[in-house]
Amino acid sequence: MKTLITGGTVVNATGRGAADVLIDGETIVALLQPGSTALGVDLTSTVDRVIDATGKYVIPGGIDAHTHMEMPFGGTFASDTFETGTTAAAWGGTTTIVDFVVQYPHENPVDQYALWHQKAAGNCAVDYAFHQILSDVQDSSLHAMDELIAEGVTSFKLFMAYKGVFLSDDGQILRAMQKASDNGAMIMMHAENGSVIDTLVQQHVARGETSPYHHGVSRPWQAEEEATHRAIMLADLTGAPLYIVHVSAKQAAEQIAQARDRGQNVFGETCPQYLYLSLEDHLGASSAQWGDFEGAKYVCSTPLRSKHEGHQHQMWNSLRTNDLQLVSTDHCPFCMKDQKEMGVGDFSKIPNGIGSVEHRMDLLYQGVVTGEISLERWVEICCTTPARMFGMYGQKGVLAPGADADVVIYDPDGHTSIGVGKTHHMAMDYSAWEGFEVDGHVDTVLSRGSVVVDGGLFLGRAGHGQYVKRGLSQYLI
Repeated sequence: MKTLITGGTVVNATGRGAADVLIDGETIVALLQPGSTALGVDLTSTVDRVIDATGKYVIPGGIDAHTHMEMPFGGTFASDTFETGTTAAAWGGTTTIVDFVVQYPHENPVDQYALWHQKAAGNCAVDYAFHQILSDVQDSSLHAMDELIAEGVTSFKLFMAYKGVFLSDDGQILRAMQKASDNGAMIMMHAENGSVIDTLVQQHVARGETSPYHHGVSRPWQAEEEATHRAIMLADLTGAPLYIVHVSAKQAAEQIAQARDRGQNVFGETCPQYLYLSLEDHLGASSAQWGDFEGAKYVCSTPLRSKHEGHQHQMWNSLRTNDLQLVSTDHCPFCMKDQKEMGVGDFSKIPNGIGSVEHRMDLLYQGVVTGEISLERWVEICCTTPARMFGMYGQKGVLAPGADADVVIYDPDGHTSIGVGKTHHMAMDYSAWEGFEVDGHVDTVLSRGSVVVDGGLFLGRAGHGQYVKRGLSQYLI
């Protein structure tokens, strides 16, 4: 089928301009001057479908480079399946996710990779790719890294926290980074000092300070900054590229900026919750509120930071200056009932995670409206840089001939009211974004040339999404 998108303003990371987008099957074949003709014939009469984007932005489909669908955690599972999570992503203008294959100690990473394919295959409404978590770095793990790169898994996540579950010690991290320096893989890092956090958690619980608020204060910014610095030093020692996930503390962002200023291949992402939500407002900072379990809705790691210390402002500033390169969601949703409630009376048992895969594009567009970032930077941090960072650029992340026809038509004059019963399609019984109002709206979404969302209707299907076999990072200096 041939599709022509007419009348819109095409926005790529490098600029914007009036153009028509011609799609043949699943691929963009041309960007044309508005009203272009072919041998004197009006193109609208030669295609099967014309989509009028007058007054709207035409942008590449969003790429969420950090999701956890069906993730096992703390005796339960993330509430979104690959079907519900990718359907919600499509509603919000995200046409590709990169999910994490989970390996617990003594599991084989290659076997886990095969298991994640079984979970996702035939169930995704949009395209998907995988990162690999390594929790047990040994000789077999290092061999698996080479095998998985051949399968298109070119990034490997390590943890400096969660002892007995995911944590790798510095020697294990060193070995994984040495392998990455050799084979070109990207090392992703959950950078928090787990030993410090574990001690602080034990101290809070012993004092009876068990409400959700204490999750935040038991994971202080110093633990994030220290671990970020340590990861950067190990990467410097080995020459491995390093990507710090879910940066929330301004001090950690400053460590990344300093490493980049030295010419090191160090990168960082932040998430919508660290741009908009705060420890005090959403976990409750007054003593009267400490017993309120409502704050469990916002328990995530790294945690929300204090609004009084300038962290949210610094996250926006770091996005403007490219000291942080992109925004992912760390989408790890849990319902309050029977899941978050596991932590009643003990915050350390609350499943960590916030669901945002549906709302990232809208929430970041509000940053355009308020002047935090430019229109082009919005596209860059939500679409283009994720594609370049994780080896998909050219196929994904850009409106250009030869790229997959992943296209979002966004109405700047529209409006989006976020909340359960409004725009909420994630498999959760609450929204962390309840009541947020966005001056913009996702009108139409195409995934590889197929219209999956249009006019307030979901037109896609489970099984449309395909696995994306990624190359090495295209963002290294």
